[in-house]
Amino acid sequence: MPLVPTSAIVDAAREAGVGAAAFNVIHLETAEALVTASERTDIPLILQISENCIRYHGSLLPITRATLALAEHSTARIAVHLDHITDAELVHQGVAAGAGSVMVDASALPYEENVSTTAALTAWCHDRGVYVEAELGKVGGKDGVHAPGVRTDPGEALAFVRATGVDALAVAVGSSHAMHERTAELDKDLIAALRATLPVPLVLHGSSGVPDDELRRAIAAGMTKINISTHLVSVFTHSIRRTLDADPALVDSRKYVKPAREAVAQEAARLLGVLGTPETVPDLRAAGVTARG
Repeated sequence: MPLVPTSAIVDAAREAGVGAAAFNVIHLETAEALVTASERTDIPLILQISENCIRYHGSLLPITRATLALAEHSTARIAVHLDHITDAELVHQGVAAGAGSVMVDASALPYEENVSTTAALTAWCHDRGVYVEAELGKVGGKDGVHAPGVRTDPGEALAFVRATGVDALAVAVGSSHAMHERTAELDKDLIAALRATLPVPLVLHGSSGVPDDELRRAIAAGMTKINISTHLVSVFTHSIRRTLDADPALVDSRKYVKPAREAVAQEAARLLGVLGTPETVPDLRAAGVTARG
């Protein structure tokens, strides 16, 4: 079916009080697994392609076009989003390729430069009907920064949203990127304060380290878009290890990648059920599904 706008998935989830799932693509096999999970559950999904993923593949177009093709030929409600993009040229290339939303990541810059850079790219994207997420300051763990105590100030966040015009904001509430254990405890009071203060949906990065019940509590407190990558990457890798350990002579990569792809599909489907259900996520098939934002 045609791509669903990221805005439609996020706004519908926010209205329903459920999570909008955003899972990262690493390569074609994970993209296939994630689309399968969305088809099996009938829950919308945002497929995310990060700048790190683009660098791994050598350029933006091959992995982005492959992901778009999977989404467009699926029966599921899928959006395609560019995640943690620091390079303006990649924003331009991704939008030209067909991505409907982008996370402009200027968070490593001083505050005023973050504002000016984000505002300029947001205006450029909005002129093309593209939805924009941004980040104020660092979420713990990104680029080697381990700062679980970092918290987003609601007043500063509101000023940032007003100055940049972004459509969604990633906030620091206790999660950390690239966690391999699901032990993080989030600041639900801060989430509630941010939800009450900001006119845009809240995005949780580093959700791989957050256990199921804590994700549910964060959504109940006001979090909407939930980004998960490392946890699903771990599922893929652990499956491959199990298969190769069971048959050290195995050389046909399809025979160990296929079960890994299925393992990711199963865990992604389970996580989709944690974040939302078909009954609580409104039907988006007739809600502007051909729009890109």
